Amino acid sequence: MQLGLDLGTSGLKAVLVDDNQKIRVSTTAALDVSRPAHGWSEQHPDCWVAACREALAELVQKDRAAMAAVRGIGLSGQMHGATLIDRDDRALRPALLWNDTRAYAEAAALDALPAMRKITGNIVFPGFTAPKLRWIATHEPDIFARIAKVLLPKDYLRLWLTGQTVSDMSDASGTSWLHVEKRAWSDHALSATGLSREHMPELVEGSRCSGHLRKAVADEFAMPAGVPVAGGAGDNAAAAIGVGVIEEGDAFLSLGTSGVLFVANGDFRPNPANAVHTFCHALPDRWHQMGVVLSAADSLSWLAGVLRTPANVLTDELGSELAPPGQVRFLPYLGGERTPHNDAIVRAGLVGLSHSDDRTALVQAVLEGVAFAFRDCHTALTAAGTTINRCLAVGGGTRSEYWLKLMATVLNLPVDVPAMGDFGGAFGAARLAVMAGGARPESEICTLPPIARTVKPDEGVSDALERAYEDYRSLYPSLHALAARA
Repeated sequence: MQLGLDLGTSGLKAVLVDDNQKIRVSTTAALDVSRPAHGWSEQHPDCWVAACREALAELVQKDRAAMAAVRGIGLSGQMHGATLIDRDDRALRPALLWNDTRAYAEAAALDALPAMRKITGNIVFPGFTAPKLRWIATHEPDIFARIAKVLLPKDYLRLWLTGQTVSDMSDASGTSWLHVEKRAWSDHALSATGLSREHMPELVEGSRCSGHLRKAVADEFAMPAGVPVAGGAGDNAAAAIGVGVIEEGDAFLSLGTSGVLFVANGDFRPNPANAVHTFCHALPDRWHQMGVVLSAADSLSWLAGVLRTPANVLTDELGSELAPPGQVRFLPYLGGERTPHNDAIVRAGLVGLSHSDDRTALVQAVLEGVAFAFRDCHTALTAAGTTINRCLAVGGGTRSEYWLKLMATVLNLPVDVPAMGDFGGAFGAARLAVMAGGARPESEICTLPPIARTVKPDEGVSDALERAYEDYRSLYPSLHALAARA
């Protein structure tokens, strides 16, 4: 039995997975986000431990025998969060999360340093960890002076579980301190934020052991003491392990709150000029690329809130057959955008509205706008020398048949829909726990899920969508200029 823990922004999920890779039991503990100022997003690390305690206690209640049979633990989590620890392993302040953009000026200053993109293979985005430390040094110097270690969110849970300060290569790739090709901390990048390797956790591969479960935690939750805890992974790399996306060219698209087009690579293949994320994968000697859409299903949720209608009702009203695009265009930049613009200030736009447009037109435009944002990601990945022939679809947005057909058509790719099942970060973390135990090879563990069906591009509307995409692309400069004047 393996325990997988996935620390998300809105909740912590825990799953128990048996030796046949079947989820035996799962549970979720909710988390709240604090937004004390515009562009800020924080959580206190102790809330993560409290959520983990709640989830583990519920697992014990549901299946004590399964907890007693746990032989490994894997971790997945939200990336980029600056978790500041003192010499007594206590959090110095609430963590600055991945969607906290207060350090945009610091990010731009770091990104302008000549060596940063070469070392990290990435733009220094405002949401990454390093610029947040520059912000802390400027605005909270007393806190900065007391920092003993900087951890990522899931690694704070590891500290509680094992007593060890360790991170993995995939999660560390999103800090702007890792030499992503060499898979090691960069002294040069660290010094740019006034830090050194002494402030960093030890690094291990995601499928290797990072430490062992402390007896106090084991006793509290009916688990054996000393079980290995895998290095784990950032949330998207863990999801890729969960769906078996590990070989060159394997890909998945995630239509969650944010959107991700993820491709596995056999070598280091950066393209920072187009805001492609190039990170280490959770397995040794593998990398991956991501195009990131900050507001994917979140865009539909926004519209659902405005219309006071559940999102699934809005998509169901469209049916399953694609309609030609109308004149309304939506650009999904509700909170800025990552790929390909790296633009923290741009905001969304609805363009081309007329008296005759109803809520169906608005829903169609929002779904198309998100699909076009994924097309931007696909174009950026192609420019980095990556070829995608097909991709898996995961995330809540994939429940809409209309949206799936739209994504397949706009990307001009067959989209494979897995059979019913949970293939998220917690499941991927459990798979990493199996590998950390060393009993089975990765090729046997990281298998692709059964495919329920394949959604193919609709050639009947592809030309019209292509023209609409060109309209979409032409509108970004005006939206950026408008935001810059605000």
